[in-house]
Amino acid sequence: MASVHPYLTFNGTCEEAFNFYKSVFGGEFPYAGKFSEMPSEYPISEADKNKIMHISLPIGNTVLMGSDAVEGFGGIPKLGDNFSISINADSEEEATRIFNGLSEGGKVTMPMDKTFWGAYFGMFTDKFGINWMVNYDYQQK
Repeated sequence: MASVHPYLTFNGTCEEAFNFYKSVFGGEFPYAGKFSEMPSEYPISEADKNKIMHISLPIGNTVLMGSDAVEGFGGIPKLGDNFSISINADSEEEATRIFNGLSEGGKVTMPMDKTFWGAYFGMFTDKFGINWMVNYDYQQK
């Protein structure tokens, strides 16, 4: 069964925000990556290299996730439009089914595809204006 997690997008303050959340909730970041760590085929400006590409903080049975927005990767969000619901599927087939179903009538911003970080991933805004991310993590070798 798929799991649901909130995904927050910031305009350059993601690291500061997540350090604050960590100070309140406790715990550790299982992953915190910067845009500078992306493969070279994904060009990123010098100004954006130290921004957070992805970070996660487990809080109980939920994982709070986030990133900074940069030009070329979804654009800069407006307040109130700076979150997504992230679905972690149990299989590639489930991810495809959920993506296709929820994105019907909406706007796909990143079609489902295999990614450099070892996942099958896509993003869209549904027909009601809600931002979604669908992810299936492949077993790492």
